[in-house]
Amino acid sequence: MASPGDRLHTRVVHAGSPPFEDGVAPVNVPVVRTSTVRFASEAVRASLHHRREAGEPVSMYGRHGMATHRALEAAIGELEGASDVLLAPSGLSAISLVFIALLSPGDHVLVQDGVYGPVRERVEPLLTRLGVSFSYFSASDGVPAALLRAETRLIYAESPSSFLYEVIDLPALAAFAREHSVLLAADNTWGAGLLYQPLALGADIAVQATTKYLGGHSDLMQGAVSTSNPQLARTLRDTHDALGLSVGADGASLALRGIRTLAVRLAQHGRNALEVARYLQSECSAVARVFYPALPEDPGHALWRRDFKGANGLVSFALRQASREQASAFVDALRLFGIGASWGGYESLALVAPQSRLREHSYWRGSEPVVRLHVGLEDPVDLIGDLRQAFRHVLQ
Repeated sequence: MASPGDRLHTRVVHAGSPPFEDGVAPVNVPVVRTSTVRFASEAVRASLHHRREAGEPVSMYGRHGMATHRALEAAIGELEGASDVLLAPSGLSAISLVFIALLSPGDHVLVQDGVYGPVRERVEPLLTRLGVSFSYFSASDGVPAALLRAETRLIYAESPSSFLYEVIDLPALAAFAREHSVLLAADNTWGAGLLYQPLALGADIAVQATTKYLGGHSDLMQGAVSTSNPQLARTLRDTHDALGLSVGADGASLALRGIRTLAVRLAQHGRNALEVARYLQSECSAVARVFYPALPEDPGHALWRRDFKGANGLVSFALRQASREQASAFVDALRLFGIGASWGGYESLALVAPQSRLREHSYWRGSEPVVRLHVGLEDPVDLIGDLRQAFRHVLQ
């Protein structure tokens, strides 16, 4: 078989493709479901055990994954530029894995204040109970030098941030982390590896909810943790094994299927979302501000142009002089946008952002309700028409 090309879009289409056997091969890697792995001999079992103990992702048991999982790990590794990938049952379990694996009682972690809400709501209480302390910093303030402690072991960031899409200067943060011998982990769900590569920008670990764009069809719960640091990979793998984290073969196959079309889907999401964002900017009487880093007016646009290869379908906007009840009525009036808390699938969704989540963002200075849109693959003319009729019926 010819070698794949050098460009990322080509590599992710071919990564993990099954090899030829007797001159033939399927296009997609087979879905291998098993709980028990059989061995041809005790010598083979012992050899594989030795290789796994040395850190190689070989299968000794169904929980470790089979060929389907190896193919998905290879594809995510291409996206993230990583040598080691661990799969998890959800994005939140992938995030929790990073914190639990890398932090011990007495340690301190610095967290960007615009990260995915459950980091504060679920991970922080768990780790605080186990003796880890948390501090939050603003991406707008640059590196968090004033918050650094002798016991700081980890910096956790997300760029663009959740709900409002604040862009952080990740290379500067990575240089700061290296200077102080602190690990840097970055949530890369927004960029999906194709639009953004935190490891190449200096992060030690990248985390994704592969539930979102990698799956791409709203029928999958999954996460992934990626690194190119062998020592970190071993630490993460040991904790991953201790927690018994596993992903079913069918879920791995769905994620792999999604990756094959990721480039064309993300490109269309980005084109559609930019059209919608520009339309929202024109609704001056109803919209106070549009949050989308691909807009030249966005405060993070320069960093986005420097570090990103495109934009996705997430657009948020603040409603001018509207109550939360009016914002809810606006979302209810939409016909093509479903109401849903996730995103990354082919369909368009809308959600009124919880005020509790917005208050956590130092980036947020207003009091108006914010609506988050995930702009799907429908025709943007129809989506804009839907938004227009909702504005007309509820807010104008």
